[in-house]
Amino acid sequence: MKVLVTGSSGLIGSTAVRHWDSLGADVVGVDNDMRRVFFGEQGSTRWNLELLRSQTKRFESHSIDIRDREAIFELIRKHRPELVIHCAAQPSHDKAREIPLLDFEVNAVGTLNLLEGVRQHAEDAVVCHMSTNKVYGEAPNEVPLVEQQTRFDYARQDDYHGIDETCRIDRTLHSIFGASKTAGDVMAQEYGKYYGLKVGVFRGGCLTGRAHSGVELHGFLSYLVHVAIHRKPYTIYGYKGKQVRDQIDSMDVIRALEAFADKPRPGEVYNLGGGRSNSASVLECIDLIEKLSGHRIEYCVSDKNRIGDHICYISDTRKFQRDYPHWSVKITLEEIVSGMIQSAHRGNG
Repeated sequence: MKVLVTGSSGLIGSTAVRHWDSLGADVVGVDNDMRRVFFGEQGSTRWNLELLRSQTKRFESHSIDIRDREAIFELIRKHRPELVIHCAAQPSHDKAREIPLLDFEVNAVGTLNLLEGVRQHAEDAVVCHMSTNKVYGEAPNEVPLVEQQTRFDYARQDDYHGIDETCRIDRTLHSIFGASKTAGDVMAQEYGKYYGLKVGVFRGGCLTGRAHSGVELHGFLSYLVHVAIHRKPYTIYGYKGKQVRDQIDSMDVIRALEAFADKPRPGEVYNLGGGRSNSASVLECIDLIEKLSGHRIEYCVSDKNRIGDHICYISDTRKFQRDYPHWSVKITLEEIVSGMIQSAHRGNG
C-alpha cells in the first residue's frame, strides 16, 4: 500500500507516518517546515522529521510547498497513492490575521491543489482531509451556557454531547483562519459529492499529543505543558480562563482516519474530538498539569478574548460512531497530559 501524508512532520501527519509505516505501507511525506515560517524556531518540526527518519523503514520525505501545484501534481502522478492524509495547513487563527494571503493560499488553494492532483492522477485514492471546528465560527457561542466555578458548560441537556455537524458554517464571524479552512472544507466536500472522490472531512477539536510543537498562537495544551516545564509565564485570553475544549490524542485521530479509509463515504463530514470525557477548561488544564508535573504555572488573565474563539466547544462525535461503531476515544486527558510531560522532560517539548 502507498500512503501520501501532507504536513508529515506535524502532529497528525507524523502520527500517520509512524502508523502506516508500522503496518508495512510505503509512506510518502510532504512537509517544508512552514511552521518555522509561521511561528519561529520553537514552532519548527525539524526535530520530528529527524525522529521519523530514524524510526521508520519505508518513509520518504519531500520538502514541497503545498502551494506548488505542479510539484504536488507530479508527486501524486509519480506515486499514485491509495490513501492520502491531508494535514498541511496554516493552523493558527491568531497568526492568520497577520498573513491573510499566505493563510488562504496554504489552507484553501493548497487543499484544492491536492484534491485536483488526486482527481487527475489517483482518482481511486481515499482522501482524509483534516479540517477544524473553526469552520463553525462563533455559531457555537450561541448555544445557551451556564457559568460554573471553573468552566462554562451547556445549559440544556439536549446539548450535553456538544456541537454536531448540523451547526451552521456561515452567517457568523470566523477569523481569517476559520474562513480559509471553511473554503478548503467545502471544496473537499465538493470533490466527494460532485466528482465522486472518496473524500472524508474531519472537523477536529483540540488535536494534541506528544509530537505537537505547541506555541503560544497554536496548540495550547502542548504549549501549556511547555511553559510549566520551562517555568515561563502564561496569558489566558478572555472568558476568565473558563473556556472549554475537548482534547483528542493524535493516535485516536489516526484510528478514526483508518476506519474511514477501510469504508469511505464520499463527501461526508465528521466532527472529531475528545468529547465530553476529555473536555476541560483552561483553568482545569492548568490544575491538571500542575498536579501531574509538580510545576506551578504562573499565569494572568486578559479581558480580551481571541477573535472567533469558542467559549465552550465539545465535539459531538456520535455521527462518526454511528457510521464506524468500532471507533471510540481510547486515550484519556490525564494520559495525554502525562505523555506530554514525559516528552517535554526528554527535550521534545
